[in-house]
Amino acid sequence: MRTAGGAVRRAAVAVAGLVLLAGCGGGAGSRDGDGKDDGAAKGERPGGPARGASATTHLKQIPGIGTTLRTRIPADSRQVVAVYGKGPDSAESTVVLYEKNAKGWDQKGSWPAHNGRRGWTMDHHEGDKRSPVGVFALTDAGGVLADPGAGLPYTHSSAFTPPPYWSANTRHDFDYVVAINYNRVKGTSPLDPTRPEGQAKGGGVWLHLDHGSGTSACVSVAKPAMQTLLRALDPARNPVMVMGDRAHLAV
Repeated sequence: MRTAGGAVRRAAVAVAGLVLLAGCGGGAGSRDGDGKDDGAAKGERPGGPARGASATTHLKQIPGIGTTLRTRIPADSRQVVAVYGKGPDSAESTVVLYEKNAKGWDQKGSWPAHNGRRGWTMDHHEGDKRSPVGVFALTDAGGVLADPGAGLPYTHSSAFTPPPYWSANTRHDFDYVVAINYNRVKGTSPLDPTRPEGQAKGGGVWLHLDHGSGTSACVSVAKPAMQTLLRALDPARNPVMVMGDRAHLAV
């Protein structure tokens, strides 16, 4: 599938400014990536599966995911993006792509990442600077840059450009994004500001490009990783993201 059309997506682009003011889980005036990293500056390494290790294959279960979250993964999901947070109050994490086949789950890629600068929460609220723990569908993508060959419906628009008052190192954060279906309407552009559970529960939580430190609530990876994930995620495989710090993931 390629660049999405239709009235819903056009309307969403028209109100894009509202989303970017409240985007990535922050409130109006939030600066996603204001340089307040709570880990990277200390030279700490993200937790989760070891980077550089050979990919694992034919797994019966996704590593590190306990019964609580595993039972929330839809039975027909054959792609899981797992985000292994280093700790409950850490901004560092590791993103791993798993795909399921007849023999089990195969690890397809692993990348260093960042999450909310204050870590993780089971009860995310607007402006808490923490990423929500849970299982969320991945159905929609977009960005400032043209579609790189995404499998998900892709909204190409300059409306993704971060506001000028955000830090300079965030200027390319939204060149590519995948909407994480936390408090949003699936099947619409990531720019759609609708929050079914209300404004106070936060929203605009995306997978996007990394700027080297924690976010307001989003998960971020380097550009090559984003391009790989955009091309790999396939609506027919019902992809979901399982995200949280390692302790919460294992419950």
